[in-house]
Amino acid sequence: MPQKVAMIGAGSIVFCKTLMSDIMATPALAGCEFALMSRTEPKLRRMEEFGRRMAAENGVPSNVWATLDRREAIRDADFVVVMIQVGGVEAFELDYRIPLKYGVDQCIADSLGPGGLFRALRAIPALVGIARDMEEVARPGAIMLQYANPMAANCLALGKASRVPFVGLCHGVQTTLDLIAGYCGVPKEEITYTCGGINHMDWFLRLEHHGRDLYPQLRELFERPEYYKNEKVRGEVFRHFGYFMTESTGHLSEYVPWFRKNRKALDLYCDEPSFGGESGAYYNWCKTIGGYYEEHDPLQYESARIDCRSVEYCSYIMEAVATGRPFRFMGNVRNEGYITNLPHGCCVEVPTFADDTGLRPALVGELPAQCAALCMTNVNVQTLAAQAALESDTESIVHAAAMDPLSGAVCTLGEIREMCSEMLEAQ
Repeated sequence: MPQKVAMIGAGSIVFCKTLMSDIMATPALAGCEFALMSRTEPKLRRMEEFGRRMAAENGVPSNVWATLDRREAIRDADFVVVMIQVGGVEAFELDYRIPLKYGVDQCIADSLGPGGLFRALRAIPALVGIARDMEEVARPGAIMLQYANPMAANCLALGKASRVPFVGLCHGVQTTLDLIAGYCGVPKEEITYTCGGINHMDWFLRLEHHGRDLYPQLRELFERPEYYKNEKVRGEVFRHFGYFMTESTGHLSEYVPWFRKNRKALDLYCDEPSFGGESGAYYNWCKTIGGYYEEHDPLQYESARIDCRSVEYCSYIMEAVATGRPFRFMGNVRNEGYITNLPHGCCVEVPTFADDTGLRPALVGELPAQCAALCMTNVNVQTLAAQAALESDTESIVHAAAMDPLSGAVCTLGEIREMCSEMLEAQ
């Protein structure tokens, strides 16, 4: 029986196109029905037209249709793919500019920090609403594949508020493996590894090539200026904490207190352009791309031919569920003892298996104490952010911001409260 895939947030043109292409390129998913849903109708209609063209040009018997009604999109769905960004670029600008007035300089501002906190406050009610719709009108056992940031806070809240099967998906592990393979001069496919932690702070606990430990080579490489200069923040964390992890300078510099707290630190560690640490890089990119898409339809001239599948996990998980052939990936899930020295119920990123029985996260065990401690600084913020969103508790917003490593490195408690009040009023 053909699967129905609801894609919520389908106005995300580039990402929605990638995931639809991946699914259509999978023989086991031939004939999938795609229900596209977004609040931004012009982009939604463009995506609907392109999806139909993609199916026709590749001989895929898929029905692609669009709706503004989320519940109708989810009705009888087997999979619900979520890629929402509540508030759009306008809200994102507030997430970046208001904290900057208080000295909190953010590069990405979508996962932690004041920007990540307020993005969570906007996203979590929508995600809980999607889960409620799934409980009521999706097919029994339907799985949510959740891509919206801030990943960990969003998934933590979903785990508290709903029993819908879900997994949060990110490509940080895949792209970091590409980086490590390039550094060490070995094929990525030949690297065996164990990874565990939280989203955007996942630690490579084991890295081997045909049984050879890659860590001595990686440590030696990062003592060389030509390698270190491209990964200063991740390189510093690697040097001092002993393990390589999944985030580069732009992201990681926001999750810890050491690299963006003043001009000296920014100039020393975050001096690469754009996502290499530049202030407001992600907001500026979104504004530029969004402005271009308002005036142009990039899909109008883009080829709809499907060449191969991307690195995104989505289609591989669906294929595993449909066929019963197991697929192993890194998933963001509710911690049910998978990482023993992180709190029960928080969101952890661990090896996960998909097959026709559903999703099965695997035991990682205990993280190195220093890695767990660094993760906990982020988990504290994520827990309070989820609590604030689920309980509409403004004091928890202030508490979350106060526990944020970057905000705490820059601001007094009074300044943090004032910043949160200004951000709340602006929302």
